[in-house]
Formats: sequence, C-alpha cells, structure tokens
Amino acid sequence: MASLEVSRSPLSSRRELEVRSTRQDKYSVLLPTYNERENLPLIVWLLVKSFSESGINYEIIIIDDGSPDGTKDVAEQLEKIYGSDRILLRPREKKLGLGTAYIHGMKHATGNYIIIMDADLSHHPKFVPEFIRKQKEGNFDIVSGTRYKGNGGVYGWDLKRKIIRLYRKEVLEKLIEKCVSKGYVFQMEMIVRARQLNYTIGEVPISFVDRVYGESKLGGNEIVSFLRGLLTLFATT
Repeated sequence: MASLEVSRSPLSSRRELEVRSTRQDKYSVLLPTYNERENLPLIVWLLVKSFSESGINYEIIIIDDGSPDGTKDVAEQLEKIYGSDRILLRPREKKLGLGTAYIHGMKHATGNYIIIMDADLSHHPKFVPEFIRKQKEGNFDIVSGTRYKGNGGVYGWDLKRKIIRLYRKEVLEKLIEKCVSKGYVFQMEMIVRARQLNYTIGEVPISFVDRVYGESKLGGNEIVSFLRGLLTLFATT
C-alpha cells in the first residue's frame, strides 16, 4: 500500500523554522530600575507570562541604582520566586546613568539577543513576542518600537520616555563601543550609530502609557544633559 504524503505550504514550513529558531535563541531583558518597587513585580510577572506562553527562552537582568524605596529588596524576592536562572539582580551603589546601566547589564547577559526596556510599564511586555517575530521575519539586526507607525498609540506619554528595543547581542556590543553618551540620549545615539554602520532596523508599532507607580529616572539635570547630548550628537554625526 502506497504511503500518503501530506504536503506543507511554504508558509507553514517557514513558521516551523521560526519556532525552532526561537527556541534555540535566548533573550536577555535589561531592566534598569530606580524607585520601582511597585512596578517591578508586575513588569516581571508580565514578562515571564509573555515569554512562557510563547515558549521563548529568557532571562531578566535587573540593574538597580541604589533605589532608596527598597526596589532591590523586591528584586531579591523575585529572584527567589522565579529562580536565579531567570531573574538576575545586578545592582549598583548609585545612579550612574542609563547608558552605563545597559553596559553593566550586558556584562551579565547570556542571551544572544538583548531587549532593553523600562520597568515603569510605559511599554507593555505583550509586545515583546512581536519584536521577536519581526526580527525573524526580516533577519533584522535591531527592532525598535515606534508610536508613529501602524496601530501604535500614546496614552499619557511624553518625550522623556524611551523606546523598547531588541538587538543582536554582537550588534549592541559594537554600538556600545561607538557611543559616547551616558544618559538618556544614549538610546538615540545608538540608532544614529546603527544607521551609520548600515545595520538593518525593523519597526513594530506599539502603544505607550505613562508610568503606573514610582519615580522617573529622568531628573531636571538629566534633561539638561539630554539636550546637551543631542547637540553633541548632531555636531559629531
């Protein structure tokens, strides 16, 4: 009796390859925190839920800059709850700038992809699997969230908010070597340098919301530094 062969569509085959590839990859989320004790348990729970439901291998690296509100204590409890293989607390003694927080987190990342986002819930973790799918579809070096495309929206969001991004780890390492900014302008400089180096960038439309609890990591002096950094960036690129 002749065996029956079931033909598969090219789309089905491609999706199976993407699923297998995603399972082989590991995604390291860098979460810089300062006074985020209320937000941190929620953002971690949402990230864990999103990754687990999508079958994605992950780790979440919390970089706390000496928060006086006890954020570090909360992070230690989360590390115990979810396991130190999933939640890694890598604190610093004081606020040293957003750019250096990412550099510090990178030293401890074991994933081959890096996701950087805020702990204040201005970016919902439900969008993370979309970033991963987008990267696989176009084989992009970087995937950035944008509120200016597709169905992206903004709710109580202002210009101080930064953008969620996904990077190939080796690309982020090279960009960090090129960047001179240390504060909030760091992320903007990263994209400018990425375009100069001809890295490919995909975009995903996402909605932004203002922080739920806690304190912004962007103070008055940092706003001045941000503007100065922009002037320097435009003058040197």
